[in-house]
Amino acid sequence: MFDAPPVTLQPTDPAVLAGHALALNLIGKLLYAPPEPEALRALAAEGVFAELPFDSDRPAVTDGLACLQRWADSHLAGDAAAGFAAVRADFTRLFEGPGRVLAAPWESVQRNGDHLLFQTETLQVRTWYRRFGLQLTRLHQEPDDHVGLELAFVSHLAQLALAAHAAGDAARWAELIEAQAVFLRTHPQRWVPAWSALVITEARTDYYRGLAHLAGGVLAELEAALSAWPPAKAAA
Repeated sequence: MFDAPPVTLQPTDPAVLAGHALALNLIGKLLYAPPEPEALRALAAEGVFAELPFDSDRPAVTDGLACLQRWADSHLAGDAAAGFAAVRADFTRLFEGPGRVLAAPWESVQRNGDHLLFQTETLQVRTWYRRFGLQLTRLHQEPDDHVGLELAFVSHLAQLALAAHAAGDAARWAELIEAQAVFLRTHPQRWVPAWSALVITEARTDYYRGLAHLAGGVLAELEAALSAWPPAKAAA
């Protein structure tokens, strides 16, 4: 019996896009909501951060996984209550307040000179969501341009693209690949890299330091993959 050669996925393989979608959806959820004790325990115990669903040697990705694995090992070996308290306190000081928020997780705050919420960037992102069938549950009560929501939206576009690919809809596939590239270029990639660097500097836990590394790294990986993928030929 002959051994099968190893399978090497190219950046233009739909499985790579699926991997990015899974990773960004998880990272977005973890950055959006305050941590919960049982969820943290499960993340650590299940080895979620042992690897990503796609290969990458990008330093931001490998550094992020290393930070998160250190956090997971420490969380499992130490006092779970104390470990949770440290992560929850980091979330508060970085993203929530009270007091000065060290790494405000909204595009409008990071890009607008007055550092205010609900600015032009928020409305632009809301328009993108509506174009692809999404609307916040708490519309007008929370900003649409939270980093977690933007990452989740990129994941949503990827999932729509994969569905179009599976259906053999070349035109829809091309539209969605282009939409991801444009949204990345005009929104997350204009502010998340600097925001990630700020979180890495200010975080006191490997948990948020690692998530910030991954947010920047996975977005950069996806942007590179999309640039290598001629949309008009992708579903041919």
